[in-house]
Amino acid sequence: MVEKALTCRICKHSGNHRTVVAREMMFGLKEEFPYFFCPHCDCLQIAKIPQDMSKYYRADYYSFSSDPSKLYDHPLKKMVRRWRDRYAVFNKGLLGKCIDYFYPAEADLKSLSAIPLTKQSRILDAGCGTGFLLYFLKEAGFKNVRGIDPYIERDIEYENGLTIQKRGVGEVEGEWDLIMFHHSFEHVADPGETLHRVQKALAPGGWCLLRIPVVSSHAWKHYGANWVQLDAPRHFHLHSPKSIGLLAEKENLNLEKVVYDSSDLQFWGSEQYLKDIPLMSDRSYGVNPAGSIFSADDITAFQKKARRLNRESLGDQAAFYLRKI
Repeated sequence: MVEKALTCRICKHSGNHRTVVAREMMFGLKEEFPYFFCPHCDCLQIAKIPQDMSKYYRADYYSFSSDPSKLYDHPLKKMVRRWRDRYAVFNKGLLGKCIDYFYPAEADLKSLSAIPLTKQSRILDAGCGTGFLLYFLKEAGFKNVRGIDPYIERDIEYENGLTIQKRGVGEVEGEWDLIMFHHSFEHVADPGETLHRVQKALAPGGWCLLRIPVVSSHAWKHYGANWVQLDAPRHFHLHSPKSIGLLAEKENLNLEKVVYDSSDLQFWGSEQYLKDIPLMSDRSYGVNPAGSIFSADDITAFQKKARRLNRESLGDQAAFYLRKI
């Protein structure tokens, strides 16, 4: 790392900051982007935000490339998913619990169980892509859910009534009980302004959920510029508990809880980058497990290590639960 005179966009600390150069490795473009680390709030951030980000959100970008309705193309599958997903959110229902044991629900669904929700709760998902999580919630019986994403091609209207709008947080009207960012808050250019708009849109006592990569992790310290969740240049800010705490305090949002929920991706993805293998490559474990460089034992070891790091608060992603005071 070298040091350069820069100003942190989170805490406004000015001075020399350590910098690191990261490559675009999801699609394997391998363009280089300088990032700098603020010693005051522990936030890693891109030095200069590209003017045009469209080339980095291709049609095959993971959150844009699939249709959630296809997971409900059979009456039995639809019924089973509904039972399981209701259990994931509310922690109620013996049948749903049994299904979840054998076919676990997605982590983003389970992250909602820490928030006191009802099926009438007004929920906004910001940066939701094609809206998988919201579709699950809609099918599970939630009545008032909506998604927004500035990078989708056009508004999406699903047959079950779910709407995903092409817009940002500042363009949304109404009052919400929960505004959530599932791995999208790191993509916003101005986190402070975004959280300010969130606070204004929340109902009294409302919640904001941020599930994001964290730079206070073993993976960042071990892999540096090859850390898979650095994800240059799409991730503008890689936060720490300290930087999120500073942003929340400024907006009168109380940081109620932090839950680490990282996975084996932090290891196999970063190891691939070390070997110059892009995330979307045919040699990637995420695309073609049988043709990857990892054995089944390797992946099992990665999963075990991820669980341990989560227990030690050293995983590379976490859920931050903020409540409007």
